[in-house]
Amino acid sequence: MGRQIVVAKFGGTSLADSSQFRKVIDIIRDNPDRRYIVVSAPGKRRLEDYKITDLLLACYEKAKAGEPFSFELDQVRTRFQDILTDLDMDFPLDHEIECLEESLLTNPMKGYTAGRGEYLTAKILAECLGFTFVDPSWCICFDENGHLNQAMTIRTIRASLLPLKHAVIAGFYGADMAGTIHTFERGGSDITGSLVACALGADLYENWTDVSGLYSADPRIVKDPEPVPYMTYRELRTLSYMGASVLHSDAVLAASEMEIPINIRNTNRPSDFGTMIMRHLPPDVLKNRVTGVSGRKGMSVMQIEKVMVSDGSGFSALMLDILKNRSLPFEYCLTGIDSITLVIRSDLLSDCRDDLLEEIRDTLNPDFIGLRENLSLIAVTGEKATEASDANVRVLAKLTEENIEISTINQGAGKLNLLIGVPEDRYEDAIRAIYELRQSMVTTGGTNTRSEES
Repeated sequence: MGRQIVVAKFGGTSLADSSQFRKVIDIIRDNPDRRYIVVSAPGKRRLEDYKITDLLLACYEKAKAGEPFSFELDQVRTRFQDILTDLDMDFPLDHEIECLEESLLTNPMKGYTAGRGEYLTAKILAECLGFTFVDPSWCICFDENGHLNQAMTIRTIRASLLPLKHAVIAGFYGADMAGTIHTFERGGSDITGSLVACALGADLYENWTDVSGLYSADPRIVKDPEPVPYMTYRELRTLSYMGASVLHSDAVLAASEMEIPINIRNTNRPSDFGTMIMRHLPPDVLKNRVTGVSGRKGMSVMQIEKVMVSDGSGFSALMLDILKNRSLPFEYCLTGIDSITLVIRSDLLSDCRDDLLEEIRDTLNPDFIGLRENLSLIAVTGEKATEASDANVRVLAKLTEENIEISTINQGAGKLNLLIGVPEDRYEDAIRAIYELRQSMVTTGGTNTRSEES
């Protein structure tokens, strides 16, 4: 059997200083199959610290406004110099910072500036390991509007990396055909890692961060929530989108299409098993009908009523066209016989609420429009639960028992996938109540393989 291909991505906390660099180097050397490494820019070393990317963006904003940016740039230089000094490395940092400074003074470019943290981190780590440095501007392909060309990206990554035995690639950014640098959203190094894993047909994509996998609830709300050793791609996408911030939700899509397992690991506790994400849960592990619960505050619910909106008149389509023409996304839409219910982020509504309501009245002539604000949306997922399970009923009953008002309910077919709207001031109470219910619903039988013994 030949060597496996493991793509390992290390986040900002994993590379925040020289001691973290050493941990990363040890992890990579511990497994020869970790041949392709993706990195973020250094994150915070302590709570009051700055992320390198934030400092670089501050440089860009000040340069664009014609203001001095030397203070922020010196902080970037000092952070990297401290790492190099502690690692006893001879690296042309002054030259790299001078190139960045020249760009900021003559033609400040947001994408180029924002990605320099990943660029420098990747070059330093590659030199430490004796790996080849790969600039993603060579192989992460965007169009001129900053949209990823995934098909071309997969081809160019494969052509760039497969001939190399080992490589370190900077995350977060790429380039268009003209050479202009574009970035993903913040946290986008996860996407780079997933794309690299897919292009190379990796056996495993490891995502190293500062927690030992995903928890079944937010530890800021629930004390010592249970870690989740195994999770499906669909569960992770839902929980990530709704606020579980360990992994960027878009990073799951490419890996799930090729069924590449994702292992979320802790750089500071490398012996921990973490969380393994895959298409199907292993048959011999302990499962729970409620895998996890997460949520987001700042939601509004809009209800539009008109007799027989579902009679083929196109009422629903017109409503969605109004939102589309305003580039106003919604979280979900429920259509009844006489009503349409939309859940929309409140911050997106704040600047257009009155105009939107007026346009709906003028265009659709509804019988009633209602808008309710200060709501939160909670996602409850569980691949173990089926249509025959009472898990969904028990979740709703638990919230009722706790006197938590339920404003909206959206349930996917088949597996447990509930989206529940509750008042913002009861958000944490709802999370704790659902987690308490989860703990009472552990399925008996099977073996929990979360520990290193798995």
